Amino acid sequence: MMRRSALFALSVAASALTLAPAVAQDLSPAPGVTRPWWQGDPAYAGLARPALAPTEIGGLNAPNADGTELSRLTRAAAARPPEITLSGEDIEDDGGAATLLADRISLSGDRTLTASGGVVVWYQGARLLARQVRYDGATGRMDITGPIHLTRPGLAGTSDDAIIIADQAQLSQDLREGLVRGARLVLARELQMAAREVALTGGGRFTTLTHVVASSCRICAESPTPLWEIRAKSIVHDDLAQTLTFERPQLRAFGVPVAAWPGTLRAPDPTVERMTGFLRPRIRTTSGLGFGVMLPWFKTLGPHADVTLTPYLSASQTTTLMLRYRQAFQNGATEWNGAVSRDDLRPDETRGYLFGAAQWSLPRGYSLGMQLQVVSDDAYLRDYDVSDADRLWSGLTLQRVKRDRLVWARAGNYHSLREDEDNSTSPAQVAEAMWVRRWQVAGGQARLVWSANALRRPSTLDGVGRDMARASMDLDWQRNTILSSGLVLGTAAGLGADLYAIRDDDAFDDTVLRTRPWVAATLRYPLTGSDGTASYVLEPVAQLVWSPQRHRHDDAVPNEDSRQVEFDEGNLFALSRYPGWDERETGLRANLGVTWTRFDPAGWSLSLAAGRIWRADADDRPETPKLLRGTRSDWLVAGHYSDASGLSLANRALLNDDLRLTRDELRIGWARPELELSLGYLWMQADESEGRARELSELTGEVGWQLAPGWWGSAYARHDLAASRAQKAGLGVAYRNECITVEAAVSRRFTDTAELNPETDFDLSVRLGGFGAQPDGKGTVARRACMR
Repeated sequence: MMRRSALFALSVAASALTLAPAVAQDLSPAPGVTRPWWQGDPAYAGLARPALAPTEIGGLNAPNADGTELSRLTRAAAARPPEITLSGEDIEDDGGAATLLADRISLSGDRTLTASGGVVVWYQGARLLARQVRYDGATGRMDITGPIHLTRPGLAGTSDDAIIIADQAQLSQDLREGLVRGARLVLARELQMAAREVALTGGGRFTTLTHVVASSCRICAESPTPLWEIRAKSIVHDDLAQTLTFERPQLRAFGVPVAAWPGTLRAPDPTVERMTGFLRPRIRTTSGLGFGVMLPWFKTLGPHADVTLTPYLSASQTTTLMLRYRQAFQNGATEWNGAVSRDDLRPDETRGYLFGAAQWSLPRGYSLGMQLQVVSDDAYLRDYDVSDADRLWSGLTLQRVKRDRLVWARAGNYHSLREDEDNSTSPAQVAEAMWVRRWQVAGGQARLVWSANALRRPSTLDGVGRDMARASMDLDWQRNTILSSGLVLGTAAGLGADLYAIRDDDAFDDTVLRTRPWVAATLRYPLTGSDGTASYVLEPVAQLVWSPQRHRHDDAVPNEDSRQVEFDEGNLFALSRYPGWDERETGLRANLGVTWTRFDPAGWSLSLAAGRIWRADADDRPETPKLLRGTRSDWLVAGHYSDASGLSLANRALLNDDLRLTRDELRIGWARPELELSLGYLWMQADESEGRARELSELTGEVGWQLAPGWWGSAYARHDLAASRAQKAGLGVAYRNECITVEAAVSRRFTDTAELNPETDFDLSVRLGGFGAQPDGKGTVARRACMR
């Protein structure tokens, strides 16, 4: 017998303990083999493959400025790396060794070793802690007396982390097979299972627990009843398939049975990203469709594809089947969402929608995209809470972006769901293309732009059925020079040409050709300083731009792409405030402005800007937006504030010569761990040229805050101040602790049109922790505190 004063280490050769090593294949590609596109994408860094996670259909996508909405592809998630483990039978031992630490170690006979007192055994990443271990070298069996603690420290904190705590055990020499009594198994530090007996079989693949209680709730000695628990005759954990199989399970809440199943049920373990089975159910109650339940069923179609079928049933209002299909390719991905419904909102009608999107990476850096959006009627998307988009776009896109060049094109079909738009007289088929090339020349930068646009209306009536096509070329050059006085002089010149073909509108010529030469000079004087505490930047800017003045009789082109005009600090020194090609600012004009910024060492900054445009000739045509009429623009005043606490404020306003507001926009944001706040206010005067017959005044707000540990509240609202009516509002609350997530939300849409009625929507969902990978939520997680 040997004793230790501190630690005694005995390295036992494999020839004595005969511990068989695990053998795995190297699945990395051979040199010279082309890797899939996603392995070179930083978004997938460290992932084995872009397999898709079994998340339910996500939240609403915010519509674009034109009312359309992109059918975005769900973010790819990592699947478990492929593992191939061969049996240890008939494999010659490679001389691996185990390390044994103990207070006392004795050897009896030739091959029987007994260690006791603080026993620690290390073998191939596994660590065993016990009070006594008796190893029989002849049979390769270990008799272990507890308390026993079996872990793999190298996997701690990972999805593969598993811990076994027990009273007694009989294990094989590689710690992968055997019988454990009075045991508790903890998976991924989330789901814990207490059993009378645990059997390890299949080389460690299968763990069978009998007479077992499972829960992800923390259990305290003074209050041993968890919030929820599942009792079963047995639970089998398949480590390779990452599944839990329950035999005769019974669900209890606060110790009271609430549900049971006489057969077997299979569920994912806490490490699973995707697995065939039912997803979290959703309860939805609306004033239009009544009380209903959605029960999504997820089916994997190999490692790179899956489908989700979601029946939506209500008491009497609707019978709906929703579908989502996703697939990741070697060079792209696709996703399709749709539904078919029969309801009482439109009796005897079959309603539905189909949204699809795909994207592929092509050779030479090109990217090809596809989108399809169709719906049976104008109200379906909002009746079923699919999307807020009121214009749909289907078509193809092609693009390539390089440092000095751009290729972009798209062609498709628009369909409007707006009550005040007629699809027969609105542009339906639209095709656009642009090619941009930049290069350095004569100490400056030159740019060449080719662009084309074509649109078609279904109607053939004169005027309202107008079809038009445009081809444009722009060549410009600009250069910045720093003068000895510190002034920055910018010079620029350019020439543009447009060729138009116009049909079904007698008010315009069939073919129009126009040219647009221009020159510009900009003078900046950036000044910096400090008062010993804060730093300041002051920059006055003056810009002079000239292009030939267009008169009323020259206006021979209809304005299709420049009807909405913005005037802010971002385009104060732009050559034209019009966003497209059909309309351009012309004549001699001066853009003047100044910015002042303070940077405080306390972490806050304040920026103020002001500017105005002077024109030599006024453009007072009826179709000219009010912002661009007259010889002087409104005064532009803007301010921005941000600090280290996450508070951010931005306000921009336009004032006329009488210092009366003509447009005002205020944004407030505050982002903190316990608070997320976003407020917005917009006021715009009426402008017939922009399709705004009355003034616009709108207030929006969204807030989320930590109510208490584990409780997160949220609210949002949108109010039309000009019409004195609410447009939409909602309130939500979520509770999360270590074992359950409950989310409830109620919303109200106040829109009342011929197609849409006001509607109230209530949602409720419950998720039990420990089954499948859990998504991150907002706020903190409530955790039960036990008395010590």
